[in-house]
Amino acid sequence: MRPVALATITALAGAVVVPPITTPPADEAAAAPATEAEGPIVQMFGWPWESLAEECRSSLGPDGYTAVQVSPPTEHVQLADQGYPWYEDYQPVSYDLRSRRGDAESFENMVSACNGAGVKVYVDAVLNHMSGSGSRGSGPGSGGTEYSKYDYPGTYADPDFHDCREDIADYTDQWEVRNCELVGLADLRTESDEVRRTQLAYLNRLIDMGVSGFRLDGAKHIPPEDIAAIVDGLHETSAGTEPYVYQEVIADPTTKGTEYTGNGDVTAFTYTDRVSNAFAEGFLADLSGLPEETELAGEQAVVFVANHDTERDSPPLSHQDGAAYDLANAFTLAFPHGTPRILSGFDFGDDTDAGPPSGGNGFTRPASCADGSAWVCAHRHAPVAGMVGFNRAVQGTELTDWWDNGSNVIAFGRGDAGFAVFNSGGARGQDPGETTRQFRSSLPAGTYCNVLTGRFESGECGGETVEVNSDGTFTATVGPNSGVALHQEAEIGG
Repeated sequence: MRPVALATITALAGAVVVPPITTPPADEAAAAPATEAEGPIVQMFGWPWESLAEECRSSLGPDGYTAVQVSPPTEHVQLADQGYPWYEDYQPVSYDLRSRRGDAESFENMVSACNGAGVKVYVDAVLNHMSGSGSRGSGPGSGGTEYSKYDYPGTYADPDFHDCREDIADYTDQWEVRNCELVGLADLRTESDEVRRTQLAYLNRLIDMGVSGFRLDGAKHIPPEDIAAIVDGLHETSAGTEPYVYQEVIADPTTKGTEYTGNGDVTAFTYTDRVSNAFAEGFLADLSGLPEETELAGEQAVVFVANHDTERDSPPLSHQDGAAYDLANAFTLAFPHGTPRILSGFDFGDDTDAGPPSGGNGFTRPASCADGSAWVCAHRHAPVAGMVGFNRAVQGTELTDWWDNGSNVIAFGRGDAGFAVFNSGGARGQDPGETTRQFRSSLPAGTYCNVLTGRFESGECGGETVEVNSDGTFTATVGPNSGVALHQEAEIGG
């Protein structure tokens, strides 16, 4: 996959005093404590800072999202001859906060606005590499910095990069995976104290601006002990807690996600494959065994139906699948495994390299969820937004009351806190019909809002209502690519 970029710190390096960084032994790194997320994350891929600030106030905060994952804020390459593709954001050229999404002031304003709306900000950070080109070949960076592939004035010089200056060819060779170049990108010597100080100064600058955590892009290409040395030096957040860290690790026989859990949570791509394929093919019955099929424990995993890479690389499921995609996201918010993350980005059509809607200079235009917009706002779709409250209402409960029809309809409870039904009928090769039956839950008797069909706000239900009997049973008709989701905090009159 193409890697993601880190933020910038050119002027910062001389201004911040950072203590020496020591490398803990590998076994010590594996035992380090990790801060947990507190609820659903939404990845607002490519959104500019001013638009994101408004979205936190108008939607993300009111709907109850815990945090927003934002694209890298660092200065990056500008690939005008390629039409400013999305992946230029993931090739940093300095750690200055001057990206196509905005400058340092607009970034800090966004962080303040989101925090004020009750939404934490997690930054997508690239520590593995810098760019794959130079100013002479592609022009200055988005902030005007002149650079070459192994020379970034004020940030890094040639000795800061690994000596293996060839692409990774053998992914069964862990040394090669961690020391050679990912698709031609200059691979940083992350075992170097000087590189670590520079990266730590950048990350701590963001924390001091109000950022609460980081997604570490391409983490499998960095030894876990190198990441541990960075994480150990992070400042506390403005709330007085350790920053939340989650790492992108696409596990394989050579690299296991569990190698990295001492540093924070890890992205669960096995979950993505299983869930997206199940909802794409319309066969849900086997999902009851999902936790046993992933190598990561639920408290260590970040789970998702799609991210900015998978939706472009022959995805089993993406926003282009409409209702099936929304239903899979709703399931992810209902099922008791991992920290769920929802993707909202932009429509790229058939051009998987296309960048976000932008002007002639490559800078991103304001984002909008209005009808006809090029931006895809999955986080606002009714089946998804309504399930954020469900997820928060059932925190800490186990999977109970499982039922399935052996095929495309499943139902399960979260103790006496909630109950959900999903019908993937209408997916590829499945009967598109509806299902009517009596379901048995552990919910108390009452009238509940089906939050898969509308929000529950101020005691009012914007969708269907369901009557639950004193024995926990209820009868419902569930149409294709739809479902039922009930929880005690959405009981009408409760």
